[in-house]
Order: sequence, then structure tokens, then C-alpha cells
Amino acid sequence: MYYQIKNTLTECSAEDIGNRKFPYVAIVSYEEFEEKKDLFDMGIDLDLEAEPDNVTDIQVNYDSLTGCFAIPDFTSIESPPHTFDFAIDERGIVILDDDGTAQKILDGIAASKRWKFPSLERFIYDFLEGIVSGDLIMLEKYEKEMDQMEDRILAGELEGIMERLVDIRSELLDLRTHYEQLIDLGQELEENENAFFSSKNLRFFRLFIERAERLQSNVSALREHTMQVRDLYHSQLEVKQNRKMTFLTIIATIFTPLTLITGWYGMNFTHMPELDSPYAYPIVAVVCLTIVVTCLIILKKKKWF
Repeated sequence: MYYQIKNTLTECSAEDIGNRKFPYVAIVSYEEFEEKKDLFDMGIDLDLEAEPDNVTDIQVNYDSLTGCFAIPDFTSIESPPHTFDFAIDERGIVILDDDGTAQKILDGIAASKRWKFPSLERFIYDFLEGIVSGDLIMLEKYEKEMDQMEDRILAGELEGIMERLVDIRSELLDLRTHYEQLIDLGQELEENENAFFSSKNLRFFRLFIERAERLQSNVSALREHTMQVRDLYHSQLEVKQNRKMTFLTIIATIFTPLTLITGWYGMNFTHMPELDSPYAYPIVAVVCLTIVVTCLIILKKKKWF
């Protein structure tokens, strides 16, 4: 697909991108780029055989900017990211994409954006915004999930909490790295070392950098929230263990004097006057019952249970 950046992102033919009146956007497959690289005349040789690094970065060349986007798959953060390469010069941008991720962003721009002052810088800004457009909603879902975790913990439902919390911390770490890379890319564009961009339009890159920094700040706050949830989990776990220990202590307190009595009468002495009395067994049973009741009353007053 080929586009010209007019008041809207307007589809055009491959021959039209040679018209220097409007900056262009080309989205091609890697195979198509190899076949038509002379059409773009960027003087670059992308290393298409190398394995993707799964990072977002940008390199400044003599007559172009080249790099790669690695966008996390938010349906499963731990899955490999969606990656595609790009090349930029003063005339336009070429995007090399085989999995359709970049095309979805372009379709959204073509359908919703109308520019009063179209420019390559404004298109790049909208494209970068398209990469992070749904991230705030996704981060809010993490926040709500952790709020629900806190409610479950306070209700004593601890099963599966720690495992999910570890996953969330790992996913947030990946997102923080993702935003750091986007910030670096935005700063490189704002630097404008090759003077491809108009100075008055560099503000668009600053706006995106600030957006990415806010998202990164939100991720950092969420990671701190995971620490709070973890502390609450351990606190409730300790309370649960303390209750078990209290119960065992009560049982031990009640049965210790009973154990003493049974041990005493279990000794094989010949002369034990109580053994000859017909009332000895009932009396011992009543004494044991009295001890149990007395212990329960004392423990109740001390609010052990």
C-alpha cells in the first residue's frame, strides 16, 4: 500500500510517491522491499536476514533513519512482540511489515485523521500515538485486577494470588522497557540530526515523548502497587498462620493438665488408694472436665478465641 500525506492519508500508486509535492508513506512486505528498493531511493541496505531483536530502536544514517518497532502483544505480554522495520528520509517513510500490525495503525489513521497542516512529522506523531493508543485502558485493567486481588486477600481467598502477582510484575517490567525504548526513539527523532524534519514540527515528537513518559510513570506506579498487594498477601498469610498456631496452643493448654493426670494414674504403683474406691473413676472424670471448662473460661476472658 502506498499513501500520500495530504489533508488525509490518501492512497496512491507506487509511481505517485515520486511526486515530491507530498510526503509519502509506503507499507510493503520484506520481499517487496527487496524488489522495489530503488523506487524509494534511500540509499540503505537493511539487514533483513538477521533475527529480530524484539526491541524498538532507531539508527541515524548518513541519508536516512532506520529502525524497528517491537509492539507487545497485549493479549499475552509474554508472547513475542509484533515487529516491523522502517526507514525515513526527508521525502517519506517506508514500513516493512509482514504480520499486518502496522497496516492496522495506518487504516486507523486514514479513517479518523484529517490534518489542517499535513506533514511527515505529524504523520509520524499519529503513527506513534497509534502504537500506544489503547495502553492506558490496558493499564487501568491491571489496576482493577489488583484492586480485586486486595479484596480477595482481605476476604481470606489467597489461592492463586501470588502466582498471578508474579506474572503481573513480569508483564509490567516488559511494558516499562517498551516505553523506555519508545522514549529513546522519540528523543532521537526530536534531535533531528539529519535535518529531515521542520523545526517548527519537532514539537510533535516532544508531545509523544511526554505521552510515553506518563505511561512509563503509570507502569512504575502499578509496580509499586504490586508491592503493596504482596505485602498485604504476606500479612494475611501471617494472620492465617497465627490463627492456626493459636488454635494449637489452646488445644495444648487444655490437654497438658489432662496428660499429667493420665500419666500420673498410668504409673504402676501398688498402693494407690484411689484405685480401690468405686468413685475414683467418676471423680477423676469430673476433675478432668472441670479443668477443661476452667481453661476455656480463662482463655475466653483473655480473648484468645
